[in-house]
Amino acid sequence: MAFDIEMIKKVYASIGERVNKAKEVTGKPLTLAEKILYSHLYEGNPSESFKRGESYVDFAPDRIACQDATAQMALLQFMQAGKSKVAVPTTVHCDHLIQAKIGAASDLQSALNSSNEVFNFLESVSNKYGIGFWKPGAGIIHQVVLENYAFPGGMMIGTDSHTVNAGGLGMVAVGVGGADAVDVMAGMAWELKFPKLIGVKLTGKLNGWASPKDVILKVAGILTVKGGTGAIVEYFGDGAKSMSCTGKGTICNMGAEIGATTSTFGYDESMERYLRATGRSEVADLANGVKEHLTGDDEVYANPEQYFDQVIEINLSELEPHVNGPFTPDLATPISEMAAKAAKNDWPTKVEWGLIGSCTNSSYEDISRAASIAEQALVKGLKPAAEFGINPGSEQVRFTVERDGFLNTFEKLGTKIFTNACGPCIGQWDRAGADKKEKNTIVHSFNRNFSKRADGNPNTHAFVTSPEMVAAIAISGNLGFNPITDTLTNDKGEQVKLDPPTGWELPEKGFDVEDPGYLEPAEDGSGVQIKVSPDSKRLQLLEPFAPWDGKNITGAKLLIKAKGKCTTDHISMAGPWLRFRGHLDNIANNTLTGAVNAFNDETDKVKSQLDGTYAGVPDTQRAYKAAGVPTIVVGDHNYGEGSSREHAAMQPRHLGVKAVLVKSFARIHETNLKKQGMLALTFANEADYDKIQEADTFDFVDLTEFAPGKQLTIVAKHEDGSSDTIKVNHTYNAGQIGWFKAGSALNLIKLQNNS
Repeated sequence: MAFDIEMIKKVYASIGERVNKAKEVTGKPLTLAEKILYSHLYEGNPSESFKRGESYVDFAPDRIACQDATAQMALLQFMQAGKSKVAVPTTVHCDHLIQAKIGAASDLQSALNSSNEVFNFLESVSNKYGIGFWKPGAGIIHQVVLENYAFPGGMMIGTDSHTVNAGGLGMVAVGVGGADAVDVMAGMAWELKFPKLIGVKLTGKLNGWASPKDVILKVAGILTVKGGTGAIVEYFGDGAKSMSCTGKGTICNMGAEIGATTSTFGYDESMERYLRATGRSEVADLANGVKEHLTGDDEVYANPEQYFDQVIEINLSELEPHVNGPFTPDLATPISEMAAKAAKNDWPTKVEWGLIGSCTNSSYEDISRAASIAEQALVKGLKPAAEFGINPGSEQVRFTVERDGFLNTFEKLGTKIFTNACGPCIGQWDRAGADKKEKNTIVHSFNRNFSKRADGNPNTHAFVTSPEMVAAIAISGNLGFNPITDTLTNDKGEQVKLDPPTGWELPEKGFDVEDPGYLEPAEDGSGVQIKVSPDSKRLQLLEPFAPWDGKNITGAKLLIKAKGKCTTDHISMAGPWLRFRGHLDNIANNTLTGAVNAFNDETDKVKSQLDGTYAGVPDTQRAYKAAGVPTIVVGDHNYGEGSSREHAAMQPRHLGVKAVLVKSFARIHETNLKKQGMLALTFANEADYDKIQEADTFDFVDLTEFAPGKQLTIVAKHEDGSSDTIKVNHTYNAGQIGWFKAGSALNLIKLQNNS
């Protein structure tokens, strides 16, 4: 079944004219990313050439996807917009609120029992406003989107940073905060700084133990977690065409880990095969009719250095399996070097768990290749030294791999089959013994491996690799095990070697499923009632943030000076806190509790300038708010890296923080701060970060002259009576300054709707 086919027809009907017009105004051949961007301008046909990394551009995305944790806040905001129906096709997917513990059936029932109020809220809001609803257990948002909604040449935004997964089907798909999604749901434009372009030329062909996951693990090692910031990564070359559609999705998915706006591949035969296999032959036929517009121009790929801002070349034939980590997804290590590197760094080499699945690697191909390794263990008399867990990507994948015997193979090894949901990947894992905080190692096929992310244990060393490598390493129980060269001892005392994995790009018998878990919304939702109890601990109707008073901010106190990596997990943890994603005041109790205080190297312990005592960050900030004292947060590089969660911006805003001043921002978080009426500022001179002292008070000198391209001036007054004048930069344009003045972007939408 092809959803929203009329919308897709409309996109393809105009794409040729718009791409040709874009070539005319730019005067050059175009990359695929440029074709999609220029064909999705809010104004329609292109009329000017935009400057990469400089021009703010209004776009008109084709669709929106929301997962249940972020959908709560997005829909609570949309309810304030005064609209009767979403303006573009939108879906909600219940995948984040299901904790992995015992197994699929019992874990799903437990989630239904504990989060029933939230699921009912999301279902009723979806029904009222014309939003497609995917029930708990239906699958992980990005796998479900790839199977049902993604289409070549389209543009979508989603309230999850791994929305970029849809680039595997040739989309420009971007993770955003809920406020961005609300704009588009309400029929407004979506604003984005026109991205820079990074080209990755893939030559050769994957073989042996190498997989698509190894492509992005290597790229992450090259670009680091911030090397793709502000850019779209476009993969091309014969090597790109040789990979499966879902393999391309894996690569695009982890593009979020290098900070990329999104990643994408040109339309090819693997995408056509996938579309037809997932019941969307009509989309494939339509795409074939405009396929020259669904990939970069030949001249671009022949001379990439002339058209991309940066070019990377990888020979797939020479690519070695990688294992990235611990604690950061860009610490890339070829498997042949892991044993020595682990010894040098004192990483625990005994592997406790091997986890397969997540939105990154849960396709039919992934499970079949990992199952081929598990089957070898059974045949060759090998008993896994580590525990196994699997999170299938969707009910369609789960049903099909069960039908084809792959799950049974894993179950013979004692594998726990968890619900079709995110589970351990996002901290939704009730792992036995994690509370002991023992130093240990796990390997997984997920995308992120920040400290405490999987199980809440800061001493869990999590390493990212492909599903087949997870299987091999978990069977061996040794982080340094290299299946290409090493042998294992079987139950007969024999030395046996694992053969390279085998698998199937698509199921030979086709995909099958009894109940995919989809609920169509009511044609007319005007009669649907949405109720939120004022006593609810899980849901809270929103109150608008106060607009700016038009005055300079003076007497602001330092809440925290964050040291080093400060991701959205540090600012607003996931795991058990997910249950409060629809209740702003309750979830605000985790604000910045994971950030390291630069003055004592501790977390959740800051000095209050009201009484000189040390306390947790949220309690200290609530006291400042009660006293009417403004505050600011100071941070390091790439502040807000990681998830798209807008809670990391809304929580400080709700608690009374006025500004965030850092060395540099991750893209999504900077936008989220702007949307919520916060000041997102960067040091003009990074060395000024070192001038910030624990008991500083800040005066904004020229905020009343806030304007695009103009620096602001802050005076930092120190406890000893001295002071430093600090120049700060910002990237606000006139419209975004309007958000700040109105108190938030949503406030401005309401003002415009009422005018």
